Amino acid sequence: MPDSPIPTTIQDVDPIIRPFTPADIEWAAALLTADFGALEIVSRGVLHDPTTLPGFVAELDGTPKGLLIYHPTGSNWEVIVLNAPGLGAPLLTALTTHATTSGCHRLWLTTTNDNTRALRFYQRRGWNLIALHLDAVTTARHLKPAIPELGNDNIPIRHELELELLLP
Repeated sequence: MPDSPIPTTIQDVDPIIRPFTPADIEWAAALLTADFGALEIVSRGVLHDPTTLPGFVAELDGTPKGLLIYHPTGSNWEVIVLNAPGLGAPLLTALTTHATTSGCHRLWLTTTNDNTRALRFYQRRGWNLIALHLDAVTTARHLKPAIPELGNDNIPIRHELELELLLP
């Protein structure tokens, strides 16, 4: 019997995608605080506590490794957090499938102007850049002072970019 290849990256492994549950809150809070400087997320002037919203967790070998949190509002659902290095695609697929079967017609999100990696990720998956909200992050700092002045590649973080995916 031939040996099966050993996965070399996270993309070589199929994660288990499951709903976000109360048992995940402590892990999620630590993850978000470490990566975003605080638990709360600001989007379009609204302060969100991601631990109170629905979402999905990506697990590898029984350990949570990725998180997607969304805010369902009618037929427009906002992605609040996608924190899943190497596991974003299966989490986004789970959300898209769930949203479509639940009657959602539009997924949307905001990211900051420094997050060029996220722009590439979403656009490769059919999302469209639909708005630039000038100085939105400057305003968001009043709600969440932990937002740093400089982001990826030392780009000043000032603006929110809005993307959407229209569903059938």
